Amino acid sequence: MLTDTHAHLDFPEYAGELEEVLSRASAAGISRILTISTSVEGSTRAVALAQAHPMIRATIGVHPCYVDESPDDILSHLTPLASLPEVVAIGETGLDYHRSKEAPEASAARSAWENNRSRQALFFEQQLELACQSGLNVVVHQRDSWDDTLAILRPYSGRLGAVFHCFGGSLEQAHSLLDLGFCVSFTGIVTFKNAALVRDTAARLPAGSFFLETDCPFLAPVPHRGKRCEPAHTRLIAECIADLRNEPLETLAEHTSAAAAAFFQRRSPHRAIPN
Repeated sequence: MLTDTHAHLDFPEYAGELEEVLSRASAAGISRILTISTSVEGSTRAVALAQAHPMIRATIGVHPCYVDESPDDILSHLTPLASLPEVVAIGETGLDYHRSKEAPEASAARSAWENNRSRQALFFEQQLELACQSGLNVVVHQRDSWDDTLAILRPYSGRLGAVFHCFGGSLEQAHSLLDLGFCVSFTGIVTFKNAALVRDTAARLPAGSFFLETDCPFLAPVPHRGKRCEPAHTRLIAECIADLRNEPLETLAEHTSAAAAAFFQRRSPHRAIPN
């Protein structure tokens, strides 16, 4: 049985159709789905979905692209949710510099982007501390921010686990994360013929060091590329990676699901958030 470790089931793309989506996932051999939060409001929705559906578990957190529209006191909203049994990780959180790469050089615009980056870092660190306090691992979003993301995360190595979701980097980058005790997960991008780098990485990483995810409704794998993605497509991703690794689908499913189950469970809290 397979695990989709990163879905956004609270998004409007699934409104009115969730039962059918879950039924198709079950038919495709997916036994567990993690619905991933991107905002304070989304965290509440994710928990409600997990409470209503036994095959779903939730994460809570604020995505870096949503920090400007989030309240300053995100911890007052997230901390009460972190202790709920349906919550299995914090995130997705991290740094996303994609839009700021092309920010205008005008001083006002540049200042706004710098403020945004600072707020992203602040929220990232707050959520890492919440993870330590709660005994939870973190789901990391990293886009065009590799060095800064690692600079913030590196001190947490040994205190919590982190999965770099939608990993698209090199084998060398992946091993640098494994050396810190972190891991990665792969989306439908591995099925794209022009994604040679990530296909090579998925083929060569050691078993147990990576998970499977759809990031649905985004990144539908071939042959559904360009359409709405859903958890049932985890099977297509698994079949592709199993083929790249020249191993049976059952073996890949066993290793990835076992690794995900071990990662997405509560640990003993490392330390409380300082006052």
